[in-house]
Amino acid sequence: MPTLTKLYTMKEASQHNTKDDCWIVIDGKVYDVSTYMDDHPGGDDVILATTGQDATDEFEDAGHSKSAKELMETMCIGELDTDVDTTDTALEDQPTSYPEKLMTLTKQYWAVPAAVVGISVVVGILYLRKK
Repeated sequence: MPTLTKLYTMKEASQHNTKDDCWIVIDGKVYDVSTYMDDHPGGDDVILATTGQDATDEFEDAGHSKSAKELMETMCIGELDTDVDTTDTALEDQPTSYPEKLMTLTKQYWAVPAAVVGISVVVGILYLRKK
């Protein structure tokens, strides 16, 4: 008896886009990675940046190990429904290029650039005081 596979649309998958509720789509499969966010070696922001789109290229470009791919299979919750017209389900506000993604992350995590500026100012002041 064949197992029934749950089908999800990209719209459904894209609605799960927070650290506590995160789904990603890779190679036509939908994964619930919510429980893995804190353990991901690349950080949760890398995964969050790929929600709402097919993350296959990003996943493959990162060069994940065989054990990482085996772990990922344990998080598979279904497959992407390819029969649905994706033109109306794509998120229009999702960035499409790397600079746009970077700007979106910078806006979400403004503390990182603020900390870099703050540290730079402190280092500059300390450097000038030594002269």
